[in-house]
Amino acid sequence: MDNQIRQIIETVQHNCHIADARHAGDYTLCVYLLKMREMYRWEQGIDFKTLLTTDDVGDWLTQREGVWDQVEEQDYKLLEINGKAHDPFDNDLINALLDQHDLVYNAGLGIRCRPHFFVAEREETISRDGYTIYISGREYARDMAAPGAMAQKDKIFIRRESLRRVIWEILDDARVNGLDNPLTRAMSFYPFEQDSQQALDQITEAEIPYVIQHEIGEVKAGRLLGDDWDDMLSKLGRTKAEIMLRAVRDHLADSMTTLPALVADNKPAAIHFYFGNMTAMRKHLAPDMVEAYERWHETSDLGALERLADVSFQRWRGLAEQVMDLYSRSPDAEAIENLITNA
Repeated sequence: MDNQIRQIIETVQHNCHIADARHAGDYTLCVYLLKMREMYRWEQGIDFKTLLTTDDVGDWLTQREGVWDQVEEQDYKLLEINGKAHDPFDNDLINALLDQHDLVYNAGLGIRCRPHFFVAEREETISRDGYTIYISGREYARDMAAPGAMAQKDKIFIRRESLRRVIWEILDDARVNGLDNPLTRAMSFYPFEQDSQQALDQITEAEIPYVIQHEIGEVKAGRLLGDDWDDMLSKLGRTKAEIMLRAVRDHLADSMTTLPALVADNKPAAIHFYFGNMTAMRKHLAPDMVEAYERWHETSDLGALERLADVSFQRWRGLAEQVMDLYSRSPDAEAIENLITNA
């Protein structure tokens, strides 16, 4: 790795530190500590089988918070490539310049406009239905959140290393908290008892197509809902209405892509994982989806899921349109909560 690439990685990691410093307070203490534990694991190259204690992470965490104190008020650094400075959010240009080095870069905004940065080795670039899909492997710089996938217009970034970590966290929590649930059912299709790391690789590979489907659904949902939806989310931030609106959008996105793909493929492990990974709010808003899953689990009859896939799009699109109409007349969080609850 030449000096220019090392400098780029250092700059990206510096920008990650700034983002972390500004947004660490977005998390509850428990979630914050979990994310920092996994950040430590990533930086030190420690595998998931190794249990980490407070003593392991404590000194590192104190040092990292000291770094944040120094950089929190700084501006994000420009990336120096081939002697020229580039805006860190100019993804297309930066990726074009990094292409010859088999690297992929992304800077984007997540929940509550939290910036995310990463640079990683590029494993594959796929063109599909007008979308460019980047699948990356080893990550050289990342922030503490490190989402496993992000979509920006017609570009989709699938971060295999971060996705693998997210899946491990989901499955490990499910294993600890219950013997029989959708996620442990999904795990039963992979050799976790014999080789947990190989099994994790297999399930990550199997889930990537559905993660891509969800991100394509997110892009399509964004086009349907327009900028007014994002404006509404920002105005209703940190309310129950915001959580409900994000669940509605996720349902809408999946109704166009992920759910039909799951039904068409009819792969039990993937269906179990999808419903096991559904958030509590999504389940609350769609008890019929949970019932359809349980019926399928009990009978292996795909009919209930097929019927669900047929009607989901109109349902969630209609609800989203009702919400936006109500918000345009009365931008009140409680009114929106009531509308969604009673839909």
